Amino acid sequence: MYINKNLSAHIKGRFDDCDDLVTKTFPELEIEVLFFGHLVGEEELNNNIVQPFSNIKNDEVKNILRRIEFKQEEDINSMVNGILEGKALVIFKNSLAYAVDIYVPKTRSVAAAEIETVIVGPKEAFIEDIGTNLSMIRRRIKSDCLKVLSYKIGTITQTKMYLLYIEGITSPVLVKELQERINNIDIKGINDLNQLIQYLDRKPLSIFPQYFTTERPDVSTSKLLEGRVICLLDGSPYSLSTPTSFFEFFQSPDDYNQRWILGTLSRALRFAALVITLFASAFYVAVSMFHYEIIPVKLLHEFIKSRSDVPFNPLIEALIIESIIELLREAGARLPSKIGQTIGIVGGIVVGTAAVEAGFTSNILIIVVSISAISSFVVPHIIMTASLRIARFIFIILASIAGFFGIIFGFIILLIHLCSIKNMGEYYFKPIAPLSLKDLKDTIIRAPYQFFKK
Repeated sequence: MYINKNLSAHIKGRFDDCDDLVTKTFPELEIEVLFFGHLVGEEELNNNIVQPFSNIKNDEVKNILRRIEFKQEEDINSMVNGILEGKALVIFKNSLAYAVDIYVPKTRSVAAAEIETVIVGPKEAFIEDIGTNLSMIRRRIKSDCLKVLSYKIGTITQTKMYLLYIEGITSPVLVKELQERINNIDIKGINDLNQLIQYLDRKPLSIFPQYFTTERPDVSTSKLLEGRVICLLDGSPYSLSTPTSFFEFFQSPDDYNQRWILGTLSRALRFAALVITLFASAFYVAVSMFHYEIIPVKLLHEFIKSRSDVPFNPLIEALIIESIIELLREAGARLPSKIGQTIGIVGGIVVGTAAVEAGFTSNILIIVVSISAISSFVVPHIIMTASLRIARFIFIILASIAGFFGIIFGFIILLIHLCSIKNMGEYYFKPIAPLSLKDLKDTIIRAPYQFFKK
């Protein structure tokens, strides 16, 4: 073959470590074709490349070029950008290169996000096809700096996985660390990205998520631009990003798509909801068992009256009602969406009313638990919501043992735990611990874009 190896090698060098780049050769014609298989349409590829160049002679190639809309490319950057945009680059032996547009967007079946819904911004979400998911990221980042490393997870299932990062932005140490963890996974098979997370986790006993998952390609793109590593797994409609911090789980795409003041107020509301969902029920238990004196006199009379017929102490009462709320939540999640919503609303009203009328619990606790449950839904990330629900039960038990002192003790232990977690070389509670003033502009507040470093 007399393909221009210098041109071909240069193009492939620009896509070094991009395992999703496809090379197709026609030895008889001394032609090589480069393209991304997940960006092009199979029918378009067959009609415009495979069939025309199959079973023809060299002198017939010019006729094909006249018949098909090929555009001659002379600039290397134009060739690279063309491939990134879903074009096929045809390289001839005489160093000529032509690009033909056979891009077909993988917009299926690409539906709106069901969990991470937004008011303003893109609506599309990842699906179970890894090629489609990768194409949605490639469509947003048209750069040869976006690297894609391919893996097979599972000795039997051989599930395809892509590791994505941006060269020049992502730390090579981070990429190497994650590669080592992936290579050390020795299992028969894997079905979902959340299973992969558990194999990568170095703090399995912690109740808090240490890897950020999202169903939104725009969020994944933002993570890549911030220097994170993204993992895509075939069959999973999510992406994984690492390293992550505690505060990322309280951020929403709406924060960045709206005015900064609205984003800041929304975040403040979420952190207020965090405090309520963690401590509201524990506060009720502490006041009921140890600290009656802090209740205003008029409210104290109503408080005592509401508890006068309750046969349980505040701890048992709170645990029972919280458990009922969790049962309703679980039932609503397992049933079809419309029925699940009905079960959650009607079940909560019926059970709450019946429990108060029967003297099973106080009406004040029903209010407290309801507010606590509603506050947990304000947290954007569902996995963090589950972690906070577990922590809430721990604070309730501590409040029953030592009142406010138990809550304070638990809060200190919680802070120590969060500050001690370190994953992929970065602290989980950054930029609070260790303190980084320049990074505070995108944690509890969302500063204007002019304050962000370009």
